[in-house]
Amino acid sequence: MIIQACLNGARPHDFHPRLPLTARAMALDGAACIDFGASELHLHPRGPSGQESLQAVDATIRAVRLACPGTLIGVSTGDWIENDEQRTRSAIASWTELPDYASVNLSEPDAPAVIDLLHRRGIGVEAGLASVADAERFITLSSHGRVFRLLIEVEEQDLEVAYQVAEGIAAVLQRANVRRPILLHGFDATLWPFVELARERRWSTRVGLEDGKYLRDGTLAPDNAALVAAAAAIFRG
Repeated sequence: MIIQACLNGARPHDFHPRLPLTARAMALDGAACIDFGASELHLHPRGPSGQESLQAVDATIRAVRLACPGTLIGVSTGDWIENDEQRTRSAIASWTELPDYASVNLSEPDAPAVIDLLHRRGIGVEAGLASVADAERFITLSSHGRVFRLLIEVEEQDLEVAYQVAEGIAAVLQRANVRRPILLHGFDATLWPFVELARERRWSTRVGLEDGKYLRDGTLAPDNAALVAAAAAIFRG
């Protein structure tokens, strides 16, 4: 069971005053999150304009590794980032500063090809499952037993429905006898309930401004480190 800090995601620059958008800001923020209980980092590198970019991975990974030596670092490969399958694959193929792992959403058409490319490059794969259909698709992949980790990442905001989807995904994986580490995380309204559920199920979790900006009591979190500290308190409890 670990806590992963997700520093920024696709959030716009005005989402939070402390949203880290540059390589240096992610490096400093990542180091603070490690100090407060995170074991790993998940990043969405940004280009000079502040927009997400797979071309910015090298500079970002380089900066964060210097600030957080020995920490596992992952990035997103979401298809909206480059908005073109070939550009996505070309960017991944050109990386020289390799992340330890990269997230791939099974809801995206090109997911199997992206997974195969990451494996060929020696990069771990976090398989993102947002629905039962995603889980069903995942278990048909010949490489499903090789992934680094499974992300159960439900965006549904109705808590009871979100619970049902998460348990449905877990049931598919169990029936298929998939034995890979699981990380469960919520989004906005489900952020803290899913941290609690992860603790109960002895799964890993993640928190950070990618997934929400409020603490458990509804107050605005000062920064990513405060969100990590709150999650660490739940896991210790």
